[in-house]
Amino acid sequence: QFEDFGNTNAFRLLHKYQDRACTFNDDIQGTASVALAGLLASTAITKKKLSEHRFLFFGAGEAGTGIANLIAYAISLELDISIGEARKNIYLIDSRGLVTKARLSQLQEHKVDFAHDIPAACPDLQSSIEYIKPSVLIGVSAMSKTFDKRACDTMAECNERPVICALSNPTSKAECTAQEAYEWTNGRAVFSSGSPFEPVTLPDGRHFVPGQGNNVYIFPGVGLGALAAGSTKITDHDMFLAARTLADQVSEKDLQVGSVYPSLDRIRDVSARIAAVVAANAYDTGVATVLPKPKNLLSYCKSLMYDPMNATVQMPPKKRVGESHSQPKP
Repeated sequence: QFEDFGNTNAFRLLHKYQDRACTFNDDIQGTASVALAGLLASTAITKKKLSEHRFLFFGAGEAGTGIANLIAYAISLELDISIGEARKNIYLIDSRGLVTKARLSQLQEHKVDFAHDIPAACPDLQSSIEYIKPSVLIGVSAMSKTFDKRACDTMAECNERPVICALSNPTSKAECTAQEAYEWTNGRAVFSSGSPFEPVTLPDGRHFVPGQGNNVYIFPGVGLGALAAGSTKITDHDMFLAARTLADQVSEKDLQVGSVYPSLDRIRDVSARIAAVVAANAYDTGVATVLPKPKNLLSYCKSLMYDPMNATVQMPPKKRVGESHSQPKP
């Protein structure tokens, strides 16, 4: 796992080593996976499939394009279409405005795939929202207060249940607060953030617990799954599976208060489930080296987890290719 390399080096190194080493970039892929999980969970509230949404990103760096690409990958699986086709309803805004084909010669390589034919000039967030009419607005700009009342009002005018993701952190850089998103949309927003926010109770008594899309939901489980299987590489499909598994852990109780992530109190169980799914994919795709395959991957992954609260815990013996993997006794 690597992160904090900056746009140019992060994408270059990921593309160079993704198929040659067991590695992933948390800024690009971890953030993408946790964001996609929130969007998948939100479909239970919006009653819209992922492919039925129109996405607008405010920010087009590592996080923004990483999320956008994984969303496109998920849509391509949902509709059985190419990733290029799946990108058609995904739009990016960078420091110069909406990313379009008219700006193609000026764009960094990671933005090119999201440059659409847009006849209108959209130099800022508000003009882009009004033109694109997105159902999902995702902030990865590290610019606080950019999702202002007018932007949220416009999202609410266009959508019965607008999805607003203020993913920048720390809290001081969040595009808007949970309180603002809920108040400005009259409680209709499906809100998530990259920073923690307190629960919100509106004047009419409706209570919301905003979900925090923290990468800690993803990278421990992905790493554990790769370790458990002895994976030789970590793929985009692993990140998709991790996202889908995380979304599956969101309960009806979570959804009732508007949270699209499970409680962090469940992080160990969630991580183990993600690990088991990632490990299973490694065996299914032939990139696992720990053989034979454990009979119960979930139990095996849990056996590899260190419990700091249990002083008597012992790490299982190191496994080698060809050794059996009996499950630990309770």
